Amino acid sequence: METLKVKNNSQPKSVAGAIANVVRNDESVEVVAIGAGAVNQAVKSIAIARGYVAPNGIDLISIPSFHQIEVDDVQKTSIKFIVEKR
Repeated sequence: METLKVKNNSQPKSVAGAIANVVRNDESVEVVAIGAGAVNQAVKSIAIARGYVAPNGIDLISIPSFHQIEVDDVQKTSIKFIVEKR
């Protein structure tokens, strides 16, 4: 499963395009975000991606969860969205 990392300055349309491309080729993708701004951009990206794949008869669902990752030798809590076809 491919993992996409979203930052608070990520462009939602660009991330949405990446999500749509991965979902069209695979079954699911992980979208990981750390911080409120990044989570906001990730949620917007997932919503936009649904619009991108809807004309192809694909409906997306998102399953959010907390995930511990290590950044610069420091444990941080991120939000991980599993985005998959329904």
